Amino acid sequence: MSDPSSVIDDLSRESEQLDALVGELAEERWALATPAPRWTVAHQIAHLAWTDRSALLAVTDADAFAGEVEKALASPDGFVDEGAEQGAALPPDRLLAEWRAGRQALEKALRAAPTGTRFPWYGPPMSVASMATGRLMETWAHGQDIADTLHVTRPPTDRLRHVVRIGVRARDFAFGVRGLTPPEEEFRVELTSPSGELWSYGPEGARQRVTGPALDFCLLVTQRANRVDLAVRAEGLDADRWLDIAQAFAGPPGTGRAPKGPTE
Repeated sequence: MSDPSSVIDDLSRESEQLDALVGELAEERWALATPAPRWTVAHQIAHLAWTDRSALLAVTDADAFAGEVEKALASPDGFVDEGAEQGAALPPDRLLAEWRAGRQALEKALRAAPTGTRFPWYGPPMSVASMATGRLMETWAHGQDIADTLHVTRPPTDRLRHVVRIGVRARDFAFGVRGLTPPEEEFRVELTSPSGELWSYGPEGARQRVTGPALDFCLLVTQRANRVDLAVRAEGLDADRWLDIAQAFAGPPGTGRAPKGPTE
């Protein structure tokens, strides 16, 4: 993506939508348990604030960010939860203020970054567009946890194209992180966007295909819903296997979500 301004704009809008969901919550509702084990609404926002701070450090001070990577390596299974715990312990109004200030500072830094700049990260280095896309994906996914907790249905938007793009590009990662050999052939992915447009990826004549609503695909690759509850379909054995293990986020394989019960 030569001009990252559009994804930065979308990241800002996605954050504002989530802010509208939590900005007026009563203090006691910040303690509600979300679908993520042991995480409350406060943990979800604290995680976003923590990751925004890490991203800002990566963008503005690579040497200082290297120290954060060392901390992550020292506690690979706990550093994410530890960051969320620290933020969740704050009073909700302070946590909200810190999240707002951090994401605005990150947006400003991303917009000011020279074209072609790449930043260190916990995995491969990130471009401006990749950093903003990753933040949007996380904001949407953790926002979904909060919406589910509050029993709120969020209207999907075409900002989901960024989440879709990560999910499609992470196909081989999803296989590799589970010790599986990624398929050699490309898949065709055809998804219907919230606005009704068809988003397509991969060769048109590919034998293995994935089709369905973009929203359902995003819920699948962020592991916010179980495959059996979604209208994403596969043609071909490898494509079918992918839908069982797909994940758009870095790190170890996620456990996913259980299927909805008959009364849900």
